[in-house]
Amino acid sequence: MKEKRNAGQCLKDSAFVLIMIVFDQLTKQAAVRSLKNGAGIPLLPGILELTYVQNRGAAFGILQDARIFFFLITCAALLLIGSILLKIPEGQRYLPMRICLLIITAGAIGNLIDRILLSYVRDFIYFSLIDFPVFNVADIYITCATFAMVLLTLVYYKEEDDFAFLSAKKK
Repeated sequence: MKEKRNAGQCLKDSAFVLIMIVFDQLTKQAAVRSLKNGAGIPLLPGILELTYVQNRGAAFGILQDARIFFFLITCAALLLIGSILLKIPEGQRYLPMRICLLIITAGAIGNLIDRILLSYVRDFIYFSLIDFPVFNVADIYITCATFAMVLLTLVYYKEEDDFAFLSAKKK
């Protein structure tokens, strides 16, 4: 019975990630269609606008054209997340962790698709108020889910054995 439940959970997790990736890719395609050859579109003048940027590096323009580096780092991160997802105990206690890791996975794959197919990431959301780097939906996934994981670790998963499932030792 446990195998079927795990297979079912894996299928649900995969569908969740796929839906998030599709949404990310659709927003990027819409940005290209609407913004590529034009000026930015102010959503909240002086605060938030939509503007199209081909990002060949990371935030703040660092590591320009380091495509292979980003590919390797993303693959390593996805392998690590996948191994953690396989080890997470079943049950409600670890559901927030599972969801965060799945959201990070969707964001990483969304940007990886761009890097593989286009050699750059399509960014289009710009906080002009603070001159923040232009970003996309996949970046939002990664940032928000990582922040949530930090909060969960500090506030919710505080018990000594909350991360025991990651240990190589079997109890």
